[in-house]
Amino acid sequence: MRESFKLLKLGSKSALWAAIVNTVVALIKTAAYLITGNVAMFAEMMHSFGDAANQLFVFIGSALSKKAPTDRFPAGFGRLVNLVLLGAVLVVGVLAYETIVEGIHHISNATHSDDWFWLNIGVLGAAAALEATVLYKAMQEITEHLPREKVKGLKIIPESYKHVRDAKPATKLVFLEDNVAVGGAVLALLAIIISTYTPFHSATGYASIIIGILLLLVVGRVFLDNAAGALGVADVKMQAKIGSKVFAHPQVNDIQDLDVIKEGDSLHVELTLEVDPKMTIEQADDIKDDIEKKIKESVANVTDVVIEFDEDDGINTWDKIKNVKE
Repeated sequence: MRESFKLLKLGSKSALWAAIVNTVVALIKTAAYLITGNVAMFAEMMHSFGDAANQLFVFIGSALSKKAPTDRFPAGFGRLVNLVLLGAVLVVGVLAYETIVEGIHHISNATHSDDWFWLNIGVLGAAAALEATVLYKAMQEITEHLPREKVKGLKIIPESYKHVRDAKPATKLVFLEDNVAVGGAVLALLAIIISTYTPFHSATGYASIIIGILLLLVVGRVFLDNAAGALGVADVKMQAKIGSKVFAHPQVNDIQDLDVIKEGDSLHVELTLEVDPKMTIEQADDIKDDIEKKIKESVANVTDVVIEFDEDDGINTWDKIKNVKE
């Protein structure tokens, strides 16, 4: 039990915060929907429940993925977060489908009603504000490695979108879902205003369908990213960065092979280096320790570095490998 609590402390903070906030928002929207029966509110309610469940799974998965390797699982649990996310997107997919179906049903049975207008507006406005705080938290996690002056004030917004591809899986999911959450709340607000003050009474139905489609797009993006992560995807940028650093070592003549595999939030590095064949085992071991230390100091989340040595064949292999990997 003590180990479980320690692991939970290592889980994604943005996912935990998002799960708490979205649970509160979902309960508020549920109360509003039961009072008003508004279909746009129904779409937002389903969306928030989906986000809350998803992000709770993500938090638990990101924490368990930090568990140390065991005899039964010597490679560790890094890919567990990807597997959890693959399961989580199924929940969002089902809720997206229900949201679209409810929107279609409302379009065919649209009626005018200005009852509970200000209640709907107030709930959705508060929801948008709360979900915006979660989105900002995810932006902070995405850009935490950048210089402070680059993310000062509103600069954090474009920088977070620019670097979201490099974010941790859990943070990326929270970021994508809360983009839809904030956008969906604003869209639902506009739809309620339009359906109340214009003859276009089916606006909330169309808003529900659009929100459902946006959720499906998130499902597709997250599924593709985490299916690759579960299989063990190569991190090409890190391969180039680590290769350049290793190749600069004075006793490394060439890099015969280099793989950087992303497993959840962690990186697994495998290297085959060409060195002087006259080198002693002690010298090779010193080089290995030195390279491993430099890699772990310069690159975050590297869990292990596997280095093999081969004699120098006099052929420059690294330039060819680098061009292929790039």
